[in-house]
Amino acid sequence: MKHEHKDKFTQMTTASIPPLIGSLAVPTIISMMVTSIYVMVDTYFVGKINTQATAAVGISFSVMAIIQAFGFFFGHGSGNYISRKLGAKDYKNAEKMAATGFFSAFAMGCVITAVGESFLTFICRELGSTPTILPYTETYLGIILLGAPFMASSLVLNNQMRFQGNALYAMVGITTGTVLNIGLAPLLIFVCGMGIAGAAWATICGQVCSFFILLYMDSRGENIRIRFRNFTPKPAFFKEIVYGGSPSLCRQGLSSVATILLNVAAGRYGDAAIAGMSIVTRICMFINSFVVGFGQGFQPVCGYNYGAGIYSRVSQGFWFCVRVGVVFLLVCSVIGYIYAPEVVAWFREGDAEVIAVGARALRWQLVTLPLGAWVILCNMMLQTIRRPARAVTLASSRQGLFFIPFILILPHFFGLGGVVVSQAAADLCSFLLALPLTIPVLNSFKKRPGSVPQGR
Repeated sequence: MKHEHKDKFTQMTTASIPPLIGSLAVPTIISMMVTSIYVMVDTYFVGKINTQATAAVGISFSVMAIIQAFGFFFGHGSGNYISRKLGAKDYKNAEKMAATGFFSAFAMGCVITAVGESFLTFICRELGSTPTILPYTETYLGIILLGAPFMASSLVLNNQMRFQGNALYAMVGITTGTVLNIGLAPLLIFVCGMGIAGAAWATICGQVCSFFILLYMDSRGENIRIRFRNFTPKPAFFKEIVYGGSPSLCRQGLSSVATILLNVAAGRYGDAAIAGMSIVTRICMFINSFVVGFGQGFQPVCGYNYGAGIYSRVSQGFWFCVRVGVVFLLVCSVIGYIYAPEVVAWFREGDAEVIAVGARALRWQLVTLPLGAWVILCNMMLQTIRRPARAVTLASSRQGLFFIPFILILPHFFGLGGVVVSQAAADLCSFLLALPLTIPVLNSFKKRPGSVPQGR
């Protein structure tokens, strides 16, 4: 095992940056995009039921974001630590952190399931369900909550393997579960006549499948094995998880709050407004999944080289990813802006009101979308190199510092137009904030560029 980690160390600290990040990013991009495709396909199938079902899935997404927030919290917190320790060749502590992150996430998922099921109706109403949407939300969310332990711990396994530079194993687990999900959704919804409950059960089946495949993949190749005897619930390890995972928890947690407020604000203008905004959220999530996946290919390179003191490679990898991300998002934005009504209509064909709201919101969102590449990659780098204050501030900025105030204020002055432009305004402000948070850190790498240790 140690010999395998030494080979990985050599690869991470000496290989040419573009092909290295590319090889690590391809599996994560596939995983992210397949997952996003599922969300879009699921929205498409649910959209065939009615507008209320589409809105219910959008409302439930905020709770799924909370589950994912804790999965990323433990996954990124433990994964960042693991990559740095592997770079420093401290394999024992890396193994302890892997087990601690995994079992902590599973336990937290169980807590979320228990609390969510106990207060299901109250939660659905507070999330913005109108009387016509409420029955659909209760059905869908009540089933989704059963999978919380598997969803949270699967994200930990996925991220830990990715931070070790073994994203291919993670891709197999995530992709297999998602493909199963996509296949089951239309079968359960239409053939079995289960409606929105069928969509939820298809999601649960996919999550459980991914969980067991990821657990199996973790026992293969160079991956650190998850063993209960390595579970070390000590303050020192949880402190590292908090430092490395807090940005993800803040980002995902605030995203959930922002989604709730968006649904409440849109709900004042009818079910069609909620459905239209829900569709736009999923479209943008799909587009951004490429940049997120590409950045995840950068993170293990960042962690290994930062841990080894080779700061010039951290900077080189960062700028390479920024260039690729901006170009990709710019192309997608131009195409999406031109064909916005047609893109939205794919999810709710024939519903003129949903298409009108969705197309308008999508065009506003696409105007500022390319700026997101800088924000996403800055946050990933700051989080990986253990700059918690800057990383948490940036992770909180888009949803917490800017979007939440905008969605509370702008609709009072501009009505539905205020709902539509709030996300674009938040994107611009978070980009401006990312500049002073990140540029000094990048400049510090120039003062201590580091070099590849002799004989390694």
